[in-house]
Amino acid sequence: QVQLVESGGGVVQTGGSLRLSCTASGRAFSTYTSAWFRRTPGKEREFVATIGWSGRLAPQYADSVRGRFTISRDNTAGFLQMNSLQPEDAAVYYCAADAVIWPSLRPDEYRYWGQGTQVTVSS
Repeated sequence: QVQLVESGGGVVQTGGSLRLSCTASGRAFSTYTSAWFRRTPGKEREFVATIGWSGRLAPQYADSVRGRFTISRDNTAGFLQMNSLQPEDAAVYYCAADAVIWPSLRPDEYRYWGQGTQVTVSS
């Protein structure tokens, strides 16, 4: 069993940066792929980035965030560094983890989720 808790969301101006954290409990997290998704009202959960547990596989990013966001992790937490934030990045951000077939960009393939953290980008 893995429990995930996100933090680090908030309000930032366009062009600003935020660093999201996902604190994990449960030893299995260290062997799970972890990922970040986001959701805006009325839309489905959208893939943002994913990273393998071993560090041997190159992280995967959505086209919309590649070059601006960086995913990282260690054995007990995941992170999402978000730079050059734009109004369209505003969403509730969720971390997820599971033993998935790499790379998994689909939210329905992850069993473990955090509660989400709100990111607001003001123009």
